[in-house]
Amino acid sequence: MKKLYIIRHAKSSWKDERLNDFERPLNKRGKSNAPMMGERLKEKGVMPDIILSSPAKRAKSTAEMIAKEIGYEKKVLFDENIYESSVDELHKILTEIDDKNSTVFLVGHNPSLNALAEYYVNFSQDIPTCGIVEIAFECDKWAGIEHKNAKLLSFDYPKKSES
Repeated sequence: MKKLYIIRHAKSSWKDERLNDFERPLNKRGKSNAPMMGERLKEKGVMPDIILSSPAKRAKSTAEMIAKEIGYEKKVLFDENIYESSVDELHKILTEIDDKNSTVFLVGHNPSLNALAEYYVNFSQDIPTCGIVEIAFECDKWAGIEHKNAKLLSFDYPKKSES
């Protein structure tokens, strides 16, 4: 089985209008939400084998904060193809992951992540900033992941009330 955590970057700042989209940092809420979501993952005992992230500043910060919170000690891998990518591009990135990795965090942006979740599990909700969609695939190889063997396991986001 392969597990994918689709993670949208935390809330970003629009304060400095001189910054291009790629350079936008996290705002105050984003800086508190990313560690909080990392803590929730840690409480569930989630530890990825690999973290792939967009190199855009807000995604990079989100990935690094979550990694720190869960005690992930490897390097976060940044792939420029995740930024402004299509579902096909994201699917291709995922299918090329080394099969020794069973659990993957993919940190990126909407609308791509929403479209990816919809493609795999007909997920129709909007993934809010710092939202996490957990999907399991009944297969042994990343090259074999597809909607036919995908199952939505959980959906969490900062404003979701804890039950």
